[in-house]
Amino acid sequence: MFTRAILALAATAILAACANQKEPAENAVAKIEASLNDVRADAQQYAADQLQAVDTSVNRLKDKLAKKDYRNVVMGAPSVSSEVESLKSAVATAKADAEATLAAAQTEWNDLTSSVPPMVDKLQARVDQISKTRKFPKGMDKTSFETAKTAFEALKTDWTEANREFTSGQAASAVRKARAAKGKAEELINQLEVKV
Repeated sequence: MFTRAILALAATAILAACANQKEPAENAVAKIEASLNDVRADAQQYAADQLQAVDTSVNRLKDKLAKKDYRNVVMGAPSVSSEVESLKSAVATAKADAEATLAAAQTEWNDLTSSVPPMVDKLQARVDQISKTRKFPKGMDKTSFETAKTAFEALKTDWTEANREFTSGQAASAVRKARAAKGKAEELINQLEVKV
């Protein structure tokens, strides 16, 4: 009888302790989820792998909560909360780097858009002139002129694609294409003896 009473008291004490930890456990999980949701969209873009790892930790915590393992939820919450903060920090750094890269690309793009189109115009005029007169630059014959013309058409296509990419927000890729187009234009200007 006495032993049963002690066991009943012990069970009541354990239930009370669990009940006392239910609310802190639920609050901890809710706070962690809210904090993670604040950064989720940016994390998917800038730190997808780290986000996946944090999601796994949060889901483990939620499983414990569902199983009413409040004590382990309360004990595990600070570690998971720390993972979320680390994710937020990584996202902020990656986002700042991306913005700096974009700003640099924007500056270079502005330089390229002021230099490449005039080069293309001069090359077009020179190609048209040579096509009409058939007077090839020194060291160039009909075959090499046709090769240069093909290269010029490819250059115009690259420039158009670079513009399209820049307009659609792919600044870094657009700048790489535009740089390559400028390099081709400079080569063709030399080959076709364009007066700059």
